[in-house]
Amino acid sequence: MEILEQPVSVLKGVGPKKQEYLRAVGIGTLRDLLHCFPREHEDRTYSFTLAQLPHGRRAGTRAVVTGSPRTKRVRKGFTLTRVPIADGTARGFALWFNNPYTPKKLRVNAEYDFFGRIERRMGDLQIQNPQVVKATDGDKGYSGSIAPIYSRRGRLGPGDFERMISKALSTVAGRLEDIFPRGFREEYGLEDIEFCLKNIHFPSSLKSLEKARYRLVFEEFFLLQLGLLLMKKELKDKGEGIAFEKTPGEGRLIDGLPFKLTGAQNRVWAEIKRDMEGPRIMNRLLQGDVGSGKTVIAALALLKAAQNGYQGALMVPTEILAEQHFQTLSDVLSGFDLNIELLSGSCTAGQRREIHSRISSGEIDIIIGTHSLIQEGVEFKRLGLVITDEQHRFGVRQRSALVAKGTNPDILVMTATPIPRSLALILYGDMDLSIIDEMPPGRKRVETYVIGEKVRDRAYGFVEKQLKEGRQAYVVCPLIEDTELVDARSAVCVYRELAEKYSGKYNLELLHGKVDGQTKEEIMRNFRDGSTHLLVSTTVIEVGVNVPNANIMVIENAERFGLAQLHQLRGRVGRGESQSYCILICGSGSRTAHSRMKVLAESNDGFLISEKDLQLRGPGDFFGTRQHGLPELNIARLPQDIDVLKHVQSAVMELLEDPGFISNSEWRALNLRIGDFFDETRLPTGVI
Repeated sequence: MEILEQPVSVLKGVGPKKQEYLRAVGIGTLRDLLHCFPREHEDRTYSFTLAQLPHGRRAGTRAVVTGSPRTKRVRKGFTLTRVPIADGTARGFALWFNNPYTPKKLRVNAEYDFFGRIERRMGDLQIQNPQVVKATDGDKGYSGSIAPIYSRRGRLGPGDFERMISKALSTVAGRLEDIFPRGFREEYGLEDIEFCLKNIHFPSSLKSLEKARYRLVFEEFFLLQLGLLLMKKELKDKGEGIAFEKTPGEGRLIDGLPFKLTGAQNRVWAEIKRDMEGPRIMNRLLQGDVGSGKTVIAALALLKAAQNGYQGALMVPTEILAEQHFQTLSDVLSGFDLNIELLSGSCTAGQRREIHSRISSGEIDIIIGTHSLIQEGVEFKRLGLVITDEQHRFGVRQRSALVAKGTNPDILVMTATPIPRSLALILYGDMDLSIIDEMPPGRKRVETYVIGEKVRDRAYGFVEKQLKEGRQAYVVCPLIEDTELVDARSAVCVYRELAEKYSGKYNLELLHGKVDGQTKEEIMRNFRDGSTHLLVSTTVIEVGVNVPNANIMVIENAERFGLAQLHQLRGRVGRGESQSYCILICGSGSRTAHSRMKVLAESNDGFLISEKDLQLRGPGDFFGTRQHGLPELNIARLPQDIDVLKHVQSAVMELLEDPGFISNSEWRALNLRIGDFFDETRLPTGVI
């Protein structure tokens, strides 16, 4: 067993209890532990005397404890603990908030290194919430070092990780096998893995930290890109796909539409058509903003499959979205002799049995449904095309389960979430990419306004004006219920306020994630049918509802959402003929928050907004890499590391010119590592 795959129990001091805490946060091996990288590093290479300590910044000093700690309760739930210290140049205090435990460990007349925020108040010198190390600990002291700052995980604090990682580095020293051969490292300027793991945790200098981080970011991107491209290559090489023939129905459908396809739609359809008519399996992602016309493209692809004698399946995340697609496709394809059916969780047992029977006999040409499509009992006679809509709501295994119900069917994945190209390269490196980047002519822009809390009443006065004119409205909140931990308005609180305000005038409903599935679908139907005038909701309405009569949305505490998510929410209005509005109520007085919101007011371009969102917030969990079945980015950051990503892509493409490179003995460690990095079931069988 490779040393990094050893369990954490090999470390001295990591007993059953600590192992349990580590397991709870997903850490079982030395690799897991050593890849818990510091949240940040603090440059403590500059040490001061007490007299020199700079006010208003974090700094370090060495001083003697001159007295016992004294704790006083300032108010309920808040204590201050002071310890007097001195060094011959001055006297001061080490000060802790709500932490009487650390001070109790300090011995009077002992010398310690202190590092914390320096404040000089009313003649007092304070080192606030300092980290402390006994001065005799030598190079572990907080003077003259670049210190790692670890996040707390579960019941394990920063100090726990610092101690365990130090032991782990000693355990693996001299026993690590590098996944990159020496020649490759020299070509791309990469340090060896032992140097990097040591210097990412306990750097000997800022330069060493920079080199270590570069190598580890490069490695993370490399494993991700190589794995995705190997999957893409396997799909292309995996036997013959279905070579669909040209059919007259496609042109007839386009000519019969009440509108002309945009240039972007025509371009994308040409790409999909070329894939479907080719001998290889299509594996394509279709990105398009809300209202850009993806459903028509899906209809063309499903029609092509059906007229070639194959069945098509469209899987969507919610029942109401399935119903909408069923209605739309039934209307668009009404001029063709096709059997289109809807399969969802609300079907009775008898209806399900009948639909299952008609799918397996081949009588149904196009089936639209939710997760019910991947349940046992759904057997296709000749599945040729699988489409998933709002695909990020499905895990990899769910999509794969539907694909597995056919023999090498073509795959089309659709999303209305505009993804920055740099991020799409990571999330979808195994797919070909088509983008509808043009909106149909005549679609009215959603007027967007950013306001402060002081004019909230005026905003709701405008909402009432729209309701009087027969329109419907959304109000979106960041929380379900009020909490002391977050200063933001909740859906429950806002619903109560508005229910009282509009009592006897309008019907209101409340929707959030704690509402059970059946009730949620009923609430959405009531809103779609017009019996509910105003819907107060959390972000559960982000996907899956089309109500053309709803022309106004108010978003409370808009600063708590990402720009891309706000744009997605705004996409719920602007679907009808009347002018639509989105009012962003910013609960923060921060200029930064307001200027961020202004991006929404100034643009309806989802791709531009998502790029800006990426720059401002980083990808974080853009919408959950775990939902894609991909490893999470642990150390790499976008867009800061986009240049590293480009270097990696060049390196991977060059290596893949010789597809057998990975079986070469000098890449043995990589061959072992890549299967561990990915869920092994996703990788080609010859790779691991």
